[in-house]
Amino acid sequence: MKIKNVLVSQPKPAEVEKSPYFLLAKKYKVNIDFHKFIKIEGIKAIDFRKDRIAILDHTAVIFTSRHAVDHFFRLAKEMRAEVPDTMKYFCVSEAIAFYLQKYVQYRKRKIFYGRQSFAQLMEIIVKHKGENFLLPCSDVAEVDLSKILKDNKINHSKAIMYQTVASDLLDVEIDKYDLLVFFSPSGVKSLFTNFPKYKQGETLIGAFGPSTCKAVEEAGLKLSIEAPTKSAPSMTMALEQYIENLMKTK
Repeated sequence: MKIKNVLVSQPKPAEVEKSPYFLLAKKYKVNIDFHKFIKIEGIKAIDFRKDRIAILDHTAVIFTSRHAVDHFFRLAKEMRAEVPDTMKYFCVSEAIAFYLQKYVQYRKRKIFYGRQSFAQLMEIIVKHKGENFLLPCSDVAEVDLSKILKDNKINHSKAIMYQTVASDLLDVEIDKYDLLVFFSPSGVKSLFTNFPKYKQGETLIGAFGPSTCKAVEEAGLKLSIEAPTKSAPSMTMALEQYIENLMKTK
């Protein structure tokens, strides 16, 4: 089977020509299209109030993404909850910590951050067990961070402030693609939300991350390309290896 058309379930890169997908497409003469299969929507204040979580009852906030930052301050504003200067912020990465400058004066706040992983951030959080933490999050998550906090006896509230929903893909000719590439279980779900009668046939499926691979198989689809692996830490590397192997079997 020759791969001619590939659909990547992510937004088109801002600088396409610098993207590894561009190099892949050019090298193997493959057409690669990008479509967001999912989008993020904020929970309305009226719905958030139903969870009876008071933002100002907490002394610290844990941020795992920019989405969490945006929707925390959005909801605080909508609910007229003036976040005090004494609030402490714990961010999973330095990049997210710097992103806080969009909402607070960085140098005048108590901001802590890890080195990319939540496990590393936990090393800092456990040193501040006296705080009452708020964990802004999505309705779906690959790892139950709340359980990790509970296991470490951290007083906290899990606050669902945004949700992942399926994008409208009705203008996508799904059957023209030889390969579909997914990056989250929500992306797989979006496929069937948009195309309830979808049949895989000879179409190849690629998936990034163990939870995405599991979602592909649970949806009754055959998984052909998996990443990351030791030899292919990125999806583009996994795709290249697969295409190379196809060429060798000709």
